[in-house]
Amino acid sequence: MPDDITDIAIASTESTGSTESTGNAAHATDDAGNAADATAESLVPAWLTLPEVAEAIGQPVTRIRQLVTDRQLLAVRRGASRALMVPADFVQDGRVLKGLPGVLMLLHDARFSEDDALRWLYTDDDLPGPPVQALVDNRGTEVKRRAQALGF
Repeated sequence: MPDDITDIAIASTESTGSTESTGNAAHATDDAGNAADATAESLVPAWLTLPEVAEAIGQPVTRIRQLVTDRQLLAVRRGASRALMVPADFVQDGRVLKGLPGVLMLLHDARFSEDDALRWLYTDDDLPGPPVQALVDNRGTEVKRRAQALGF
């Protein structure tokens, strides 16, 4: 009889997976999140929390969350608390950076994840500097053209 119980336990573990593999998968997800944080840290010089963005723009935090949901503003989870944060470059003169919502929509249409979009915006291109700097310098037409070309 004990052999039957052992066989059942082994079959159950094989069909559902062990709890150790579930724990390792969660750990792997944490490692991937930490790697994304490290990449973002090296690319983005300054960050703002959503309440800081709300204060800078003069809108309630709920409106900022809606802008993120509508892909008009890019926010990524960072730090130990995994709080949503926005690169400080995305807020200029009390407004969302001119041209950013359109570029974010084009990148989304090209199937870029938030992390990929952030990496693209802060990585040097053939432009003089990264695309986000071109947007800050009011040279958004070229950035939009390049983002649109990524979809093809």
